[in-house]
Amino acid sequence: MSTFLVETGLTGAIGTGIVFVEAGLAKLRHRDLVPGVVANYRLLPQAMVAPVAFALPVVEMVLGLGLIGSVFTGGALRLLGIPAAALFVVFAAAMAINIGRGRSAIDCGCGRSQLRQPLRWGLVLRNLVLAALVAVHALPPARGDAVGAIDIALAMAAGAAVFLMFLVFNALAALAASPLASGRS
Repeated sequence: MSTFLVETGLTGAIGTGIVFVEAGLAKLRHRDLVPGVVANYRLLPQAMVAPVAFALPVVEMVLGLGLIGSVFTGGALRLLGIPAAALFVVFAAAMAINIGRGRSAIDCGCGRSQLRQPLRWGLVLRNLVLAALVAVHALPPARGDAVGAIDIALAMAAGAAVFLMFLVFNALAALAASPLASGRS
């Protein structure tokens, strides 16, 4: 695997790891709202809403911490890039299905409660980009692809930048959809 792919994978692991940890913590802080967000997508039988709403923050936290840890430990933890990418694809698919059904006015559930935002194709694309970024981390390293301290430091800086871009994207999208931006009040 090329140095570019190694660096991209490390960046993806750090950046999406932080995204998952922050999302899991936000869901734990607002645990009472999560079942409603899950139910609003209308993709699960009612009996599955509560278990999924309960498990989702735990899964996000475990994936996030595991991805961040994999940068330092390598090995089998790299494979967490696969379920992490799959979760981003599931989120993208849930959004796309609802947009296709004409249900884009529901909250995506991907921001803080004060940054509610309706579903839109930009969010679908964002999740697919994050899925691709973290999937690279699961690729097997080529012989001689040693990860050094400089690689990890660069990945941490680039991963933090990915996370900050994620936050800015969410904030700008939520503000653009707010009543203040459209002249409604």
